[in-house]
Amino acid sequence: MSERRILPLLDAPPLERRDAARNREALLRAADELVEEHGLRAVTMEAVAARAGVGKGTVFRRFESREGLMAALLNRSETEWQAAVISGPPPLGPGAPPLDRLLAFGCSRLEATLRHGDLIREAGAAGTRSYAAYSFTMMHVRHLLAELGVHGDLPLLATALLAPLELPILDQQVRVEEFPVDRVLAGWDDLVSRVVGIPVPPRS
Repeated sequence: MSERRILPLLDAPPLERRDAARNREALLRAADELVEEHGLRAVTMEAVAARAGVGKGTVFRRFESREGLMAALLNRSETEWQAAVISGPPPLGPGAPPLDRLLAFGCSRLEATLRHGDLIREAGAAGTRSYAAYSFTMMHVRHLLAELGVHGDLPLLATALLAPLELPILDQQVRVEEFPVDRVLAGWDDLVSRVVGIPVPPRS
């Protein structure tokens, strides 16, 4: 069975009409422009409506709340990241040895979490990395551990590898304790080495 088949993907809402999908994308594009120009705090329902040229009620009907809008932006970034994992160039995408893919995954996930940290916080309960997003990363890491011939409880081992890449832990280490990101990544590589039983050379 291919990796694409076993990984749960984040997709657009099922059976979404073409015009509804087009309107949704226009609103998300307006939100992206506001983030780019003024930062995340400038993204309000009113500002998105004005930028997209629609009534505020249209934005509320589409996303229900500002948190819902933030969750939709986060979901889209997750979908793009998943595409890179599934079909992008190696080593993150297929075609590289499993250890190389696992190390590339850790680096990419850490960078994505830090890059979208404010968005994850703003999404709040509406979208703090949905179950589908976490399931995708879990299944991907389990798949790579199995390819590496790792023995043991793979779901728990995968959880141990994923936990340091999630925002609460990264916030504590990078924002509170002010660890350099390189130190955090080196620590994650060391954890991978201990789990898979293979020495991991320092990153260049």
